[in-house]
Amino acid sequence: MSKTKVLILLFLLLSILLSSAYLFLPAHFQSLDNRVRDFYFKFRGPEKASEQIVIVDIDEKSIKALGQWPWERDKIAQILNNLTAYGAGIIGLDIVFAEADKTSPKKLARQWGVNSKNLPDYDLILSQTIAATPTILSYIFDFDTKEHLNEAPQVPAIFIEKHKKTTEYIPQAVGVLTNLSIIQDAGYSSGYMNNIPDDSGIIRSVPLMIKYDDVIYPSLAFEMHRIASSANKVITTYSKAGIEDIKMGKQHIKTDRFGRLYLNFRGPFKSYKYISAVDIFNNTIKKEDIEGKFILIGTSAYGLMDLRSTPMDSVIPGIEIQANLIDNLLNDDMLVKPSWGEIADLIIMILILFIVIFIYSRFNILSLLIIYTTSFISILFLNYYLLFSQHLILNSIFPLITMIVSLVAILGVNYVFEFRQKELVKNSFSKKVSKQVMDDLLKNPESTNFTSREVETSIYFSDIRGFTSISEELKSPKRITDFLNFYMDAMVKSIEKNHGTIDKFIGDAIMAYWNAPLEVENHADKAVLTALEQIDKRDILNETINDRFGFDVDYGIGINTGDVVVGEIGSQGRSDYTIIGDSVNLASRLEGLCKPYQVRLIISEFTKARLTQKYIIQLLDIVKVKGKNEPVKIYEVISSGIASEDKQIELDTYNKAHMLYCESNFEEATKLFENLYKTYEKYLYQLYTQRCKQLLDTGVKDFDGVFEFTTK
Repeated sequence: MSKTKVLILLFLLLSILLSSAYLFLPAHFQSLDNRVRDFYFKFRGPEKASEQIVIVDIDEKSIKALGQWPWERDKIAQILNNLTAYGAGIIGLDIVFAEADKTSPKKLARQWGVNSKNLPDYDLILSQTIAATPTILSYIFDFDTKEHLNEAPQVPAIFIEKHKKTTEYIPQAVGVLTNLSIIQDAGYSSGYMNNIPDDSGIIRSVPLMIKYDDVIYPSLAFEMHRIASSANKVITTYSKAGIEDIKMGKQHIKTDRFGRLYLNFRGPFKSYKYISAVDIFNNTIKKEDIEGKFILIGTSAYGLMDLRSTPMDSVIPGIEIQANLIDNLLNDDMLVKPSWGEIADLIIMILILFIVIFIYSRFNILSLLIIYTTSFISILFLNYYLLFSQHLILNSIFPLITMIVSLVAILGVNYVFEFRQKELVKNSFSKKVSKQVMDDLLKNPESTNFTSREVETSIYFSDIRGFTSISEELKSPKRITDFLNFYMDAMVKSIEKNHGTIDKFIGDAIMAYWNAPLEVENHADKAVLTALEQIDKRDILNETINDRFGFDVDYGIGINTGDVVVGEIGSQGRSDYTIIGDSVNLASRLEGLCKPYQVRLIISEFTKARLTQKYIIQLLDIVKVKGKNEPVKIYEVISSGIASEDKQIELDTYNKAHMLYCESNFEEATKLFENLYKTYEKYLYQLYTQRCKQLLDTGVKDFDGVFEFTTK
């Protein structure tokens, strides 16, 4: 079968599978989709909230001043009277007074059998205040039990349903918890205060209306907006998919097909103006803070448990969700999950499948990676743009899943059709790993050498100094490749000659190791001798490099010895024979330290402990490399053999100076290091001279001789 036919079948198969998953398994992916949208909110950050909305907060400050909650209702009445005197436009009470005030003097007198005729009734006082102020009450619908089978409050508005079929889309309540009748009957209107979180416990949408006994009731925020808009009629129009439109006066309110309004949250906690209830009670605020505004009375006190989670904040008072809803209704910028959203999502998914399978499959792997990454990011930003510029909610996760699945699919198809080149791949593979690994695999593929195991190895890293400048000088990619091939060939030959295994090439760097997969006797010596050989032959190597490319090269080498895990490591489909472990990381760091110490070969104390031959070795430092907490001694291997008398004097003097340095005797150490530098002009002595002077200037105490590197 041709590749084109396979791609067509793949397109049809994935279209069916992904569309089915989208249509029939939405709940399994909804949480991921919500999390992506939450990320968009956090990426956007807070935006300006309406100044027409003010929250009167029953906060910790107010509770401390006015007493434990619930307060006597004459205090609530006083707050409502003061708000009215300030000129509040409309007041929403996010509180339910379901029981009589037990602190009311009249009630207490009756309980004690005392004449209560002239004593105040706090419930009556609050009732009279509500009747005389622009206060909208609230109540709570029950969806789980029929414990509260009360009659729902009357709403002074007409709710009309047009083109409604038998299917019910508006949420159905089974019970309602209302205010005391004396209080409820005094109010002009009321709305429910239910905020319904999704399965993850986060509130992202609110039901604009709820049905109870086949009658539609508005939320508190919706009812406040309706009254402020002077609208007395709400028309809900249905289509086959559900609620199509909610019209109130001239405004068309955008909800999903279940009548849920998706909130365009303004920000985290206290995005709106908060005023402590006690400040209203004491009349200590400015009139302009209240006059003509939407006032919501609620609580942010932790002990009262009216706390919710939103995409912008994990803990936010429920009253602020009502504020966001009013804000969205006032500015008509709520988020919309349109009835045609599912069709749009499916079209987008199929379009992505078509593009990836029939267009992206033509590109090579590098181009595909760039184009695919760009497309992936573009989808994220398109969703972000639609969400906050057009206020449209479309599925975020399925387009991304489609991108990933289709990419994996075409990579699989390409792999199958390119499998005929397996011999070429095999040859290329044999060139990328060491000869020992390939020979061992071919001779004994069942060998336990390829099972992951722990073994002590000597690890080698080398790197060309100033390779960026060399690349700029060579300019041509071909010349860079030719140079690297020539350089690597010379370095690799010396490694393999001394029984080392090439692990990988990392740009201009080489990683190798000794004692795996085959055991190598005295592997630390083999690694060090290889490095010394490479350093000794640098001048010979540079003669050819200078003739061919016009410059000289220098390189640094780091060697560490320690336990590693060695074996086939990777994924099921692709793996490599390699080593991993903390010892590998240290070897890499040692190579990097060649630069600050201006040396060509650094070994760790662990490698030094494994050496069996004679070498001229100089302690460089005691350091903490990046990523390690334990200090380690590092050494420069100058050459093999025994030091001359003059060299030994130099090393002994240096060791003495370094001991003084570690003992915090910086003055004496400075003198010795200065003399060493004058005599031998080695950068290491100048480095320690500078360190000692800096430590003297800073007055360091409790110095342990360890130098910590914060970079690689």
